[in-house]
Amino acid sequence: MKKKPHAKNVDLTKVPFDLYSDENIFHDEYDNIFRGPSWSFLGMESQLKVDGAYFTTEVINIPVVVVRSPSGVRAFVNRCIHRGSLLCLEPEGVLTEFSCVYHGWTYGLDGALTGVAFERGVKGQGGMPESFDKSTHHLEELRLTNYKGLIFGTFSKEAPEFSAFLGPEISPRLDRVLYKKPVLIGKATQVMHNNWKLYVENTRDSYHASILHTFFTTFKLNRLTQSGGLMISETGANHISYSRRGKSDNHDGYDKQNLRANLDDFTLSDPSLLNFLDEFNDGISLQILTIFPTTVVHQINNSLAVRQVIPRSESKTDVIWWYYGFEDDSDALSSLRQKQINLVGPAGFISMEDGAVGAFVQINAPHSSRNDAIVCMGGDDYKSSSSRVSEAAIRGFWSQYYDMMPPMN
Repeated sequence: MKKKPHAKNVDLTKVPFDLYSDENIFHDEYDNIFRGPSWSFLGMESQLKVDGAYFTTEVINIPVVVVRSPSGVRAFVNRCIHRGSLLCLEPEGVLTEFSCVYHGWTYGLDGALTGVAFERGVKGQGGMPESFDKSTHHLEELRLTNYKGLIFGTFSKEAPEFSAFLGPEISPRLDRVLYKKPVLIGKATQVMHNNWKLYVENTRDSYHASILHTFFTTFKLNRLTQSGGLMISETGANHISYSRRGKSDNHDGYDKQNLRANLDDFTLSDPSLLNFLDEFNDGISLQILTIFPTTVVHQINNSLAVRQVIPRSESKTDVIWWYYGFEDDSDALSSLRQKQINLVGPAGFISMEDGAVGAFVQINAPHSSRNDAIVCMGGDDYKSSSSRVSEAAIRGFWSQYYDMMPPMN
């Protein structure tokens, strides 16, 4: 592996393929990024309606349980401190305390150890030593932020405040799709046979979207001839790509490039799938927003979702799709959101190709250790732009990544 200079000096237009296939790098990411000063999406507050309501989730491969306690929403590593067993075995529910099935140790909703089975032994024999003090033991807790109903967690005390980390460029656009409290309307899991960074790069890659995705291009949901742009945070960590529906869009550019854009070749038996209600009153029909390292919030027409990217290994990734709406959605809007779930997700008309192309790259990555991926579309920086024919947001990701990772020899 080539030695990695500091992000300020690295050539961001070249990405070594080792970064997608090296197991040791994956372990370094575990320590420096996911247990380091970064924020990971955990779930939605709408799942926690009463005290004791909980759901399980993950950060990388670390099991986490999020619970509503009398003191507020808390998140803990889903691990008994005694012998390391999972505490919560069901994905969600309501409980009055955490209880380990293995040896019966119990914890309050604040994570404090409250009970040890046979702590004083049986008939005066065995049990814990007199020096054992339950009050000094606690479940490992994550630091949380509840951003307008989305719950993010970090293991690091050094992580910047979440709003500051988003940056002034990104916060208003996240607020835009969270202008009311989000309510979960469905979930799906997509298994990706590729490194997590390939998927995250893909979500920042506005260049590929209307080339790879036939549905996007044909039905004009997202075309590079539409007005729009890229907005990238000062650090490069977070980004937005957006487009507006408008009369300026046409087929000419795609026809000249011999790309798939002929409406006569593709039709829908139910065209209402393409309906668009301008609920944000700005004409934007597509917005992809990424938060380093692994959170994506999208608006595609009226489909709203948070994508939670969970790295499994150097060559496998899960994407959890959290589809949401708002409590006061009209029946018509609610129905449209449900219908447009078919646009995205594991078998979505749009996103199923993303599950394939990442694997195409992953197949070659282990055999390309002396080669670099080329990401110089749009220049060599990661500045915001009115053009989406650019890989600037990918370069921004790598700038943040290099700043958090140790030099590699």
